[in-house]
Amino acid sequence: MKKSVKIFFEVLLFILCIGLVYLIVKSVMKPVEFKKQQQYRESVAIQRLKDIRTLQVAYKSENGKFVSTVDSLADFYNNGKMEIVMQIGSMDDSLAVAHTDKIKKASRKKLTGEDLLKLYEAGDKNLVFNVATKIPVKDTLFLHRDDFVVDSLKYIPFSGGQPVFMDAVVKTVTGVPVPLFEAKMPYKLLLRGMDNQLRINLDAERRDQNRYEGLQVGSITAPNNNAGNWE
Repeated sequence: MKKSVKIFFEVLLFILCIGLVYLIVKSVMKPVEFKKQQQYRESVAIQRLKDIRTLQVAYKSENGKFVSTVDSLADFYNNGKMEIVMQIGSMDDSLAVAHTDKIKKASRKKLTGEDLLKLYEAGDKNLVFNVATKIPVKDTLFLHRDDFVVDSLKYIPFSGGQPVFMDAVVKTVTGVPVPLFEAKMPYKLLLRGMDNQLRINLDAERRDQNRYEGLQVGSITAPNNNAGNWE
């Protein structure tokens, strides 16, 4: 065999070896990269589901039930009000506490927070009491969240604009009506654009474990304290 031909085959063999090593490394790294991207996307989706849960719980505290659409939650955030309890004065101020107790005992009726507020506004600043008031939802929730955008809650992140699957029901549990809700983001949409076979394998693994193939908060099947399936 001529020397030039021998060199050619040696170079070709070297290139083939390099290619084989590359393919092996790529096949090994593919699930690693998939897992890394999955975890990142899940972190974004989980925060969105937590925000949906926060608004659902606030809505229920005001209306006694959950809502079945994210649009209703957005309207509640933008235009609704919720009750909060404010404390006027300090319980550490013993003189104010004693003065308030004296006012209550001297009254012919049981004084409410609203009654004490009227006295406070009339000039008696030496009072300690709690009073309920309603303020806009947007002035209460997510105040320190610069990344919160209520209009984005409707969509599954990384899905190309696909909506979150959400539902709400009132289910009778041991004879008592219990409001329930759930919000879901299937991996098929959340992991859109990623390796499809690995995503299919992930779904199959979840089914084998009798778990939802994606992320979910709450449940309309049975009460679960509005828990997320990542918790």
